[in-house]
Amino acid sequence: MSLISLAGELTENGHRLVQRVYYEDTDFSGVVYHARYLHFMERARTDYLRLLGVEQASLAIEGDMEGLVFVVHRMEIDFKLPARMDDILTIETTTERAGGAKMVLQQEIRRDGALLIAAKVIIAVINGQGRPRRLPEALAIKFLAAGHKIPTRVE
Repeated sequence: MSLISLAGELTENGHRLVQRVYYEDTDFSGVVYHARYLHFMERARTDYLRLLGVEQASLAIEGDMEGLVFVVHRMEIDFKLPARMDDILTIETTTERAGGAKMVLQQEIRRDGALLIAAKVIIAVINGQGRPRRLPEALAIKFLAAGHKIPTRVE
């Protein structure tokens, strides 16, 4: 029996996390409540960072001009098909862009290969006082290298 990491796994394109749908994720009709998909995607993004060796708690220093915090700035979601209780979902996250004061991530949620959710997530990089901050180049390279898209220069 192989053990699957609770944090998912890094792939040649980014990150993959497998999650089961529980009763608490569904609405009265038995399908996953639309807002629960945000939870699945947040878990995947957090575990993506974790596997890249990025410790969010150590980056964020409250009130510090040098602190680094990631916040969702914008999200576009296409709901294609519903998920139901006990479905096994695969959440895939890829880095489209990392540099400047933002990152652009693509996320998909699939069940048995069928696309249920497609999302584009724009992450703003801010300091401990909420002001935009450039993503350090070493961190940008980690995100881009995870998908084997190492640029000649960071945007």
